[in-house]
Amino acid sequence: MVKINRSSRSVYGMQRNNRYFSAHLINLSILSVLGLITSLYIFLTNVEERQMMVSALPVSRIIATHKPFLMYGTAWKKEETAKYVQQAILTGFRFIDTACQPKHYNEAGVGAGWTAAASELGLERGDLFLQTKYTPYPGQDPNNVPYDKDASLTEQVRQSLAVSLQNLRTDYIDSLVLHSPLPTVEQTMEVWSEFENFVDAGKVRQLGVSNCYDYPMFVAIYERARIKPAVLQNRFYADSNFDTELRQFCKEKNIWYQSFWTLTANRQALASKEVRDWADSLNLTPQTLMYAFLMSLGYPKPLDGTTNLIHMAEDVAIMERLQKGESIFKDEEELRKFAQLLGMPDL
Repeated sequence: MVKINRSSRSVYGMQRNNRYFSAHLINLSILSVLGLITSLYIFLTNVEERQMMVSALPVSRIIATHKPFLMYGTAWKKEETAKYVQQAILTGFRFIDTACQPKHYNEAGVGAGWTAAASELGLERGDLFLQTKYTPYPGQDPNNVPYDKDASLTEQVRQSLAVSLQNLRTDYIDSLVLHSPLPTVEQTMEVWSEFENFVDAGKVRQLGVSNCYDYPMFVAIYERARIKPAVLQNRFYADSNFDTELRQFCKEKNIWYQSFWTLTANRQALASKEVRDWADSLNLTPQTLMYAFLMSLGYPKPLDGTTNLIHMAEDVAIMERLQKGESIFKDEEELRKFAQLLGMPDL
């Protein structure tokens, strides 16, 4: 087995989110060879060996037992979406996030990727969790809108879901998320009411909201909803005070807080000597330590959009350690110490 230097993560990951930092400078030629060997090891093993390698827990068990997990984020992967989704599932991801928003997502690529991986691993649809979003018109590319922009909000939502079901090659969606609240609570609830109809019809299993940083708005949605939001997906960063009030509400109401921009928006803190030394002491990277921190809180479910095989494996490894009951942080005091290093006012 090839031993990979943990700080290789800082060199390989020069993708869109600038995930990795110049603090770890390593000989690139050596890492290239190691990366090639690792990639070949993963992709040249036969199906039986790969099934033994990928021992991910069933989605239903993860949810029922409230185990921690990462979601694979698929934004900005364009024509390579199918490849990366397939790689993510082969590595051990089981929760996939996308959107019916061609401007930033290739939803059909997600459909192609998960079906290819499922076929290779012998997985069934129920072994995976597919989450997509209805994106209101202001968030769409006006030249590529996946529904009739002149239709009523209710009809837009219906058309968007129909496109998602076709793109994702499925007859139901595990989680349907409103990509952002509409200008008024009334408009937002008009959309939400149709979301609820989808749940009643068995087309959708649960509902959520994204990009909602206004506490009164989210509480209003929650209080008016017949079927309560099970998800809040927001950027996790200092500009929103790390959603302290919203996260507390999510914790109290058993709502998944799905963080995105988790690494990008906190790269200065993750590059600090304190965090790097802490990660090194645990044989982790700052990035995997960050994911471990959020998953250790219980209710957060971080999005992870890496396109690097080594990083996928590292992230799945820390997720599986937590799922098996291992504690990366000794106690709440350590969690609070890490939160302080990030600049968070509270857990």
